[in-house]
Amino acid sequence: MMLARIVPASIVGLILFFLAFPIVVVAIVSFSSATYLTFPPPAFGLRWYEAYFSNPDWLKPTWVSIWVACAVVVLATFLGTLAALGIARLPKAMRVVAAGLILSPLIVPGIVVAIGIYYAYSRYGLVGTPIAMVLAHTCLAVPFVVTSVTASLSGIDPRLEQAALSLGATPGATFFQVTLPLIQPGVLVGALFAFITSFDELIVALFISGTGAVTLPRRMWDDLRFQIDPTIAAVSTLTIVLTAALMGAAHLLRKRAERNRMATSSAAP
Repeated sequence: MMLARIVPASIVGLILFFLAFPIVVVAIVSFSSATYLTFPPPAFGLRWYEAYFSNPDWLKPTWVSIWVACAVVVLATFLGTLAALGIARLPKAMRVVAAGLILSPLIVPGIVVAIGIYYAYSRYGLVGTPIAMVLAHTCLAVPFVVTSVTASLSGIDPRLEQAALSLGATPGATFFQVTLPLIQPGVLVGALFAFITSFDELIVALFISGTGAVTLPRRMWDDLRFQIDPTIAAVSTLTIVLTAALMGAAHLLRKRAERNRMATSSAAP
């Protein structure tokens, strides 16, 4: 019995170590005092974090990524929530087709999506503009919002909306006072995933960012190609911490959505 428990736990531990070890190495190297990438570091300090926060060549792409990600959150959350509501009200056959089309950016290889977006934008002179990045990342982020909101909608008793409508509430009032509070955790989770998708995206950015809309991942890519110093480790560590924090928030919101779904199901007659 003990062996049956130890072996699976050991295998899982090795897998987790294999996945986490590169991240730990990058985090340790980011505190190195050396002028080049070396592990283990000869000494520790905050030199490369100071270099990042004092260098406009790093800060400008960071603000571009934040601005683009925030705009994507607004657009993707709005469009994805509307799409999820529409899909939920379609007949089953059409629902499968519509969901497949909306989720296609998750299925098609990223390089194919990037090439298609580049050719479409180049015809209208949008390559190298922040607006192009916002629109492209919105296309990639909408499927995550649709998936999250659809999961929240599946746990709502449709009789709640029918009861509100039968009592004289308008469709708009029913949505804002009944449906939206119930799916709010799912909407927020989708918004968080939209931000992460945009902030960390690289492939599309390589094609359409040009010189006028260089994002942080694109700047990191260029730094790895042309010069390598521990600043890239500091930036990578900060990005990992931000992504982990947002993923943790999304997990908590999902737990909250599950509790709301269970409470709604138990309260329904």
